[in-house]
Amino acid sequence: MAVPKGKVSKARRDKRRSNVWKINIPGMVKCSHCGEYNLAHRVCKSCGYYNGKAVVEKEEA
Repeated sequence: MAVPKGKVSKARRDKRRSNVWKINIPGMVKCSHCGEYNLAHRVCKSCGYYNGKAVVEKEEA
């Protein structure tokens, strides 16, 4: 009959489980127009381009 070898402390148990809850950043890609990082499949916030086309008019300062 299978018997556990010994009690696993809460600290040891929690250390083992700690890597499961790491938060990953979503897919960040460089904008093909300006080079800024932004979320994939979304209009670039800095230049207003998406897929090589101007979607949102941005004023250049």
